[in-house]
Amino acid sequence: MARFTFKLPDIGEGISEAEIVAWHVAVGDRIEEDQQIADMMTDKATVEMESPVSGIVVERAGEVGDQVSIGAALVVIETDVDAAAQEAPTTPETAAPAKTAEQYGAENPGVIGSSAPLPLAGGAEDAPAPNREAPAVLHDSPPPPPSPPASGSGADKALASPAVRARALDLGIDLAAVKTDGDRVRHADLDAYLRYGNGEGYHAPHASRARADLPIKVIGMRRRIADNMQAAKRNIPHFTYVDEIDVTALEAMRADLNDHRGGRPKLTMLPLMIVAICKAIPEFPMINARYDDEAGIVTRHGAVHLGMATQTEAGLMVPVIRNAQDRNVWQLATEITRLAEAARTGKATSAELSGSTLTITSLGPLGGIATTPVINRPEVAIIGPNKIVERPMFHGDEIVRAKLMNLSISCDHRVVDGWDAASFVQLLKKYLETPVLLFAD
Repeated sequence: MARFTFKLPDIGEGISEAEIVAWHVAVGDRIEEDQQIADMMTDKATVEMESPVSGIVVERAGEVGDQVSIGAALVVIETDVDAAAQEAPTTPETAAPAKTAEQYGAENPGVIGSSAPLPLAGGAEDAPAPNREAPAVLHDSPPPPPSPPASGSGADKALASPAVRARALDLGIDLAAVKTDGDRVRHADLDAYLRYGNGEGYHAPHASRARADLPIKVIGMRRRIADNMQAAKRNIPHFTYVDEIDVTALEAMRADLNDHRGGRPKLTMLPLMIVAICKAIPEFPMINARYDDEAGIVTRHGAVHLGMATQTEAGLMVPVIRNAQDRNVWQLATEITRLAEAARTGKATSAELSGSTLTITSLGPLGGIATTPVINRPEVAIIGPNKIVERPMFHGDEIVRAKLMNLSISCDHRVVDGWDAASFVQLLKKYLETPVLLFAD
């Protein structure tokens, strides 16, 4: 038998190690050439590792969440297994775990009643034949109904209104145990009972439904998000500015554009917002920048590579719209759709998830009143549009219906002054409240 050591290949420039985020094989498994064996994560990109040979897995590098250095052994595979060996009975080391009677019974409804484990390691021909003669176990008769409370019990003796009785029943309280100053138990007496108890403790309703604690190891994307957010809050002195924007005219224009879009993607608020950001950046270049605090250098970027925070099942990812300043609203809508889909399906490349110079983050319909987003380090600002709400507002002496949206911006106070951040948002407000300016040269 020959052993082949599959070493973790170089999966990116400047990458020294990768994290195991999923194993697709176990020790003892037989794998074929090009079969997927593990998922490795680096720089927010997941790379699928495939086996270059066929054979039996005899060693693995570690568990999910462990780091493996580039060039280190990932798996060891025993190759050159002849046909006779492949067809040999499974050894105890590689045998599938025995199934319990409950598991076997769930898969074979005709077999009921055995309590001993039934080993099924040898394949279908080795499994015991189902006992067709054993009848299913049924209740001879339905369980008897619960006995009614004895007459004259404490609960019957306690006087209370139907509403109080219903509340006590819902809370699981015995009215006989509730002290009262009068001849009847009132809601105030129940309140006092809940506050002070009767020395025997009080069990909240549905307490039996509480789930057990579930420890979850922080790995993969979740750990990288945690590390990045911790570094951002530890190193960046944040400040957040929030302003209210009337987007009534903008929403009307968006509806008109969608009515005449033809085969183009439907416009959301985001492409229009990005156009406004790109038009405002030249007057406020300090917003579109990255700060290398170790070298003490702030780079103000000419192009706007806009990070778009996207929620996925693995956590928050930030695909990047390259050269957003050169795209119109329809091109932006198309790119937003493509990148969001790539991020959610795990197909976004490392290049598509890095290199942003400014980030926009939105919770969409869940946007709330205002947000204080955390900066995507080493950027110096992040913009957060919030939920659009319809409210009455004054236009001169008239009260009109208006669609209003709060816009938040968090900035690195080492690089961006409060005046600059507020002035930048005011210019965004001008473009968004007068949307024809978005298409003016």
